[in-house]
Amino acid sequence: MGRKVSDSDSVRRQNRGLVLGALRVQGPLSRTALAAATGLSHASITAITQDLIAQCVIVELVASEKSDARSRGRPATQLGFNRAIGTAALLELDVNRARMSLVDYGGVLVDRIETPITPTTFASISATDFLAEQLAHLQSRNADDAPPIRRVAISVQGILDRPGHGLRWSPIAHLAGQSFGEELAAQLGLPVTLYKRGRLLAEGARWLDPALHDASVATVFVGSTVAMGMTFRGQILGRGDEGATEFGHMNHIPNGALCRCGMRGCIEAYAADYGVLRSAYSVPETTTPAPAVPAHEYDGLIVRAQAGDRSATHAFNQAGRAIGFGLSRMMAVFDPAHILIVGPGARAFPLMQAEITAALSSALVCRINGLPEIIAHHDEKEPIFQGLMMKTLNDIDQIDFAALV
Repeated sequence: MGRKVSDSDSVRRQNRGLVLGALRVQGPLSRTALAAATGLSHASITAITQDLIAQCVIVELVASEKSDARSRGRPATQLGFNRAIGTAALLELDVNRARMSLVDYGGVLVDRIETPITPTTFASISATDFLAEQLAHLQSRNADDAPPIRRVAISVQGILDRPGHGLRWSPIAHLAGQSFGEELAAQLGLPVTLYKRGRLLAEGARWLDPALHDASVATVFVGSTVAMGMTFRGQILGRGDEGATEFGHMNHIPNGALCRCGMRGCIEAYAADYGVLRSAYSVPETTTPAPAVPAHEYDGLIVRAQAGDRSATHAFNQAGRAIGFGLSRMMAVFDPAHILIVGPGARAFPLMQAEITAALSSALVCRINGLPEIIAHHDEKEPIFQGLMMKTLNDIDQIDFAALV
């Protein structure tokens, strides 16, 4: 008997997860549309949605008054997420800034704060205390009307430790070696999850463009670092569930330019903002990379190159060559239909495009199958934020609410 009860609960949880997943992907749906999207019977949909409404997870939405001569009777009632049942705190940590966002269960942005990060930030305060202060500040601004926070998710740059509690290495100075995820979770009494930026790039690209949701895509971030996330027919690829790739630290030129990671010749050492800056000013390649490059300096180099400055043009040509040959090596093992360029470097894509295309054209796969479609996405924050938000809300769907059987 116990086994049958357990199996029944498992099926109910799975079916509830299917309903919540369909609403997360497609937005508000009628019960009939939910049945079609999930493959569940109308009777099952009715029972599941009644439970979810009673538990305040979803709500019936007021039907919009649309006059349509072809429709008869009242429009079908749609179901959507109850935005008031909870929120998620999302923190994006990178070399130059920390951005914390509060989003409700419906995926609507409630509030956002942004704080500069300097090379000394985490030398003077622990990552746990810094993040706790940021979260407390965000909560204090929304103390009166915000629903409770259910989960905290953090986007990080670097290599995660195996438990996923902190970073073994990061370009953010003094951040590695601290188990801030585990410590923050204990302090807050909330689940705290760390995600690599590369994974979120892949996740976010799927959500920003519905046409890419089930496609094979390589999303490349170019800015303070170089990172990549990959999806194969809609499935995230990489080093484990947290992973993505270390594309930026693929070797481009043996014993070449010094990278922030301490190795020499990485793609990032030529294509990240500090690599472009170093090349444009003819600084020796063995010079220690700048810990951070102000956005206006990188933008200034783009303007100089667009105006025909030879040094700046050469620097972006080198960056494009490094990215292009990295992509051509990737094409030998993974053949995406689309390549998305995101981050501040997307604004410089026209300056790098010729070298990227030339390098890809040298790959056998591209000669046979043709070049993948390359798209520059100019808002570097959106793919990362979108991926972080949707991954976290999906965790709330499947872990917190689908289990309420």
